[in-house]
Amino acid sequence: MTTRATRTPRRRTVVALAVILSILAAFVVRLVDIQVVKADEHVAQSLEFIAHGTAIPGQRGSIVDADGAVLAESVNVYDAQLSPQVIRLLEEDEKNPPELPWAEASTRIADIMGLDAEKLRADVAAALAANPDSQYLPLVKGLSTEKYIELRDLKISSYLTMKPREVRVYPNGAVAGNLLGYLNGAGDAQAGVEKMDEKCLAPTDGEESYRTGKNGVVIPGSESKIDAVDGGAVQLTINSDLQWYMQQMIAEEAQTQGAKGGTVTVVEVATGKIRAAAEWPTMDPNDLDASSSDTWGSKLFTYPFEPGSTFKPVTAAAIMENAGVTMTSPTVAASSKEKFDNGAVINDAFVHPTFQYTLAGALIDSSNVALSKFGTMVSPDVRYDYLQRFGVGTRTVDFPDEAGGLLHPTSEWDNQSLYTTTFGQYFTVTAPQLAGAYQAIANGGEKIGLSLIESCTTPDGTVVTPEAAAHDQIIKPETAADLTRMLENVAVQGGNAERIQVPGYRVTSKTGTAQIPDGNGGYKAGVYYTSMVGFAPVDDPQYVVVVTLDEPTRVTSSAATASAFQKAMTQTMKTYRVMPSSTPMDALLPKFE
Repeated sequence: MTTRATRTPRRRTVVALAVILSILAAFVVRLVDIQVVKADEHVAQSLEFIAHGTAIPGQRGSIVDADGAVLAESVNVYDAQLSPQVIRLLEEDEKNPPELPWAEASTRIADIMGLDAEKLRADVAAALAANPDSQYLPLVKGLSTEKYIELRDLKISSYLTMKPREVRVYPNGAVAGNLLGYLNGAGDAQAGVEKMDEKCLAPTDGEESYRTGKNGVVIPGSESKIDAVDGGAVQLTINSDLQWYMQQMIAEEAQTQGAKGGTVTVVEVATGKIRAAAEWPTMDPNDLDASSSDTWGSKLFTYPFEPGSTFKPVTAAAIMENAGVTMTSPTVAASSKEKFDNGAVINDAFVHPTFQYTLAGALIDSSNVALSKFGTMVSPDVRYDYLQRFGVGTRTVDFPDEAGGLLHPTSEWDNQSLYTTTFGQYFTVTAPQLAGAYQAIANGGEKIGLSLIESCTTPDGTVVTPEAAAHDQIIKPETAADLTRMLENVAVQGGNAERIQVPGYRVTSKTGTAQIPDGNGGYKAGVYYTSMVGFAPVDDPQYVVVVTLDEPTRVTSSAATASAFQKAMTQTMKTYRVMPSSTPMDALLPKFE
C-alpha cells in the first residue's frame, strides 16, 4: 500500500516531467518551423544581411543599315568629379607631396576638359571654404573614352573619379530618326525600331556577388559572377544614303509647296524590302528637345489617309477579272457631275462634256464618274475582297503604333460610298500599304509582304532572320501586265507627263488627292493630302516610289507631288544603278472609245 507521503513526491516528479516534455515539444515544433517549414524565408532574411551583389550591365545592341553603316549604337561616357578634401590633404602633406601639384594638375584637367583653369581652382577653393571636408565637386558629364584615357594617364585618381555610364548615340543624326525611335532617360525603348525589335537589341545584365561575415569580411569561396550578355545587332533593309537624300529632298519640296509635311517610300519590287522611308518634319534622336514631340514618331507608318485615285487600278483589277472588262472597254461619263439612280452624286475634278471613256482613258483622265460606272459592274463584296487582297486593313511590318487602315464592311456602304469606294474614298491606307499594293502590280500580281528588318545578329555571331514574308498571287499575271500598261499610259498621257519623266526609263504613275477629315464628320475645305505612286522601269520593274504631301498650299492638287516623285524615282534608279529601259513603250492606248 502506497502512503500519501510516497505519492506526493511521485506526483510532483510526473508533473515536472510533463512540463519539461511540453517545453521540449515546443522547442521541437519551433525548430521544425524554422528549419523546415519556413527555411527558405529565414535563409532569404539572413542573406539580406550577408549577401551582396553588384549588377554588371550589358550593352544594348546596335542598329545598322542594309550595308552595315551604323545608325544607332551604345557607347560609354564618363561623368567626372573631384574630391576637394583629398586635394587639400595632398597639398598639405609636406613629407609626401603629390607627383603632380594641384596648380599643374588643375591646368592639365582644364585643358583636357575644355574648362577655365582659374575658375576650376576657384571652385575647389570655394568648396573647401564652405566645407573643409567636402568630397564632391562635379566637373563634366558625358566625357568621351578618349578624354577619359587622357585624364586617367594623369594618375590623379585619388581625387578625380570618372564614373562610366552608357548612352545611346545616333551617328547620322536625323537620318532615319523617325524610323529608329529613341530611349527614355532610364534606357527603355519608346518608339521606332528601338521598340519594334527590343527582343534583339536588349542586353541581359549579369551580376557579381559575394557573402560577408562579421565586420563585413568577405567569406572565402562565396564569390560568384554571372557575365552580362550584350544585345544583338539589328540590320535594317534601309539604304542610309538613299534615306538621307530622300529626307533632304522631301523637306525642300514640302516647304516649297507650303505643305505641313511629306513622305517618300521606296520598296524593292522583287523582295518587298523597304529601301527608304523618309519624312519631314523629322527628329534627331540625339536631341529630342530640338523638335516638337509630335514628330518623335513616324507619321509615314501611323497616319492613314484616303488614297483617292491611286487605288483606281484596284477597281480596274476587280472588274477585269470578274466582269470581262478590257483596257479598251467603254463606259459613258455624261458630264463632270452625275446623279445616280440611288441618289448618289459623283463629281469629276474637271469640267467636261459627255465622254465615252475606255477603261484606260478613265484611268488616264482619272474620271471618278467613269470609274463609278465601271466599278459597279461587280458586286460590293467582290470589290471589298480586292481591297483586302491589295492590303487595305492589314498592317505591313508591325511598326510600333502602325495603322492598319480602315476598311468598312460592305454592310456599312451607303448609296454614296457604293460609288466612292471605286475611286479610293471611304477607306484609308498608309504610305507603306500603298507601296505594297503597287509592288504586287509591278511583280506580276504576286504580293510580297513588306519588310524593314533584315536580321538580328546575336553576340555570338548567330544571324537570325525574321519569318519569310508572305507571297500571294492576288491577281493574274496578265491582269498585272494590263494594269502596268495602263499606268504607263497615265504617266505618258496624263497631266503630269512632262514633270515626271525620268530620262532613259519607262515609268508608271498614278496620283491621288484625298480629302482630309475635319474631326466633325466632314472634310476640311480647300486642302488635301496629295500623293503620287509609280514604279520603274516598266519593262523590268525594280522599285516602287510613293510620295505624299500633307496639305500643300502652293499647288493644292496632286500635281504638287510631281517634282518630288520625279526626283525620288531618278535618285532611286541612280542609287541602285538600274539599267535603263531597253524596249520601247507599247502603242498608246486610246482614251475614248
